[in-house]
Amino acid sequence: MTNAKQAMGRYGERLAERTLAAAGMTVLARNWRCREGEIDLVALDDDALVICEVKTRSGHGFQHPMEAVTREKAARLRHLAEEWLRRHGGPPTGGVRIDLVGVVLPDRGAARIEHVRGVA
Repeated sequence: MTNAKQAMGRYGERLAERTLAAAGMTVLARNWRCREGEIDLVALDDDALVICEVKTRSGHGFQHPMEAVTREKAARLRHLAEEWLRRHGGPPTGGVRIDLVGVVLPDRGAARIEHVRGVA
């Protein structure tokens, strides 16, 4: 991955974190890693644990961020959520939800951010 692409991804994750915080969520972890993979953001939404995938794209006609969560990706996110829960004491009373924050960075103007709850 190029440095520019990594920087764009980190920027998108910061925007996503702000979006979750503005929605009243508390971010518990950023880029949580285990042997099986990585969770971009882990947050608490009242009493529900939120596993959040962040997809950032430039406005150059690439696939929309929301199209990036395939069946396989959703299954991997569910597996990573189970691993987080195993290592952090089990599910909270509100259960677990997997969200997606899509960030599109146009050539000009503000980023377009879309938060979709319960994608997988």
